[in-house]
Amino acid sequence: MGHSATDLTETRILLYYCFTPIEDPTAVMLWQRALCEQLELKGRILISEHGINGTVGGSLASCKQYVRRTREFPGFKNMEFKWSQGGADDFPRLSVKVRDEIVSFGAPGELKVDENGVVGGGKHLKPEEVNKLVEERGDDVVFFDGRNAMEAEIGKFKNAVVPDVNTTHDFIKELESGKYDWMKDKPVISYCTGGIRCEVLSSLMKNRGFEEVYQIDGGIVRYGEKYGDSGLWEGSLYVFDRRMHMEFSSDAKVLGRCRSCQAETNDFHNCVNDQCREQILLCNDCAADTQKAHCGRPECAEIAEKLESAS
Repeated sequence: MGHSATDLTETRILLYYCFTPIEDPTAVMLWQRALCEQLELKGRILISEHGINGTVGGSLASCKQYVRRTREFPGFKNMEFKWSQGGADDFPRLSVKVRDEIVSFGAPGELKVDENGVVGGGKHLKPEEVNKLVEERGDDVVFFDGRNAMEAEIGKFKNAVVPDVNTTHDFIKELESGKYDWMKDKPVISYCTGGIRCEVLSSLMKNRGFEEVYQIDGGIVRYGEKYGDSGLWEGSLYVFDRRMHMEFSSDAKVLGRCRSCQAETNDFHNCVNDQCREQILLCNDCAADTQKAHCGRPECAEIAEKLESAS
């Protein structure tokens, strides 16, 4: 099969997931790893008995071939792939692993899937249906952020509820805390980056008494592709590669604020303490100042002070 000059010179990132029963996750993992190595793709792929979740990058030609060959697996034949700017260089390595969950909510036994996807999840809405629901139901509609709270610092749907969670493992405790019981009889639109977290989250919410739960088909990515910054989305989208964030247009608002000086910024940086894994929003000036480039914890502030004194 021949390739055009564009296929060979341009690069892309693929984002995808599929909930479908997988009888032998290890066999699928070995096949996917060999396929990606052959095509020189890098990125991260998780496989479980519930399906597959991946983000990989490489040449346009390799990405096209990957899509074609992955869809040869019966359960993946109708899987959608989102195409994004970037390439293999946006990932440090290739990682293909088997896990209990392809999204780690800590409830593998609660999730049920069949050949049509998640059983008992929220109703899928296309981007235009999201806007229509808001037009028809007004302020009764609640946008519920299905991501880590950090991600919402730089972008979210207007007036969205942002749960106080650091990881997806925190959601079940948060949902059962009673904080969101006021939403249980309202139309709730859950949203996340590409839609996969909401496939699970919406089913967890329905299992806990939330009556009318929706999810955005294709997540924020699909909504942003449709409406850019002229719809209900505001700000930048956090992404899990070296880009760290992306914008849907040049009109994107800057919602993020520097942790140290409150200047506008959408740039996340690692805390200066190598033992601290927190990412924090910092402007360029504060990121370059060792004394300010920490998350705020006393131990991290102390290390920043020592590093500054030693420099």
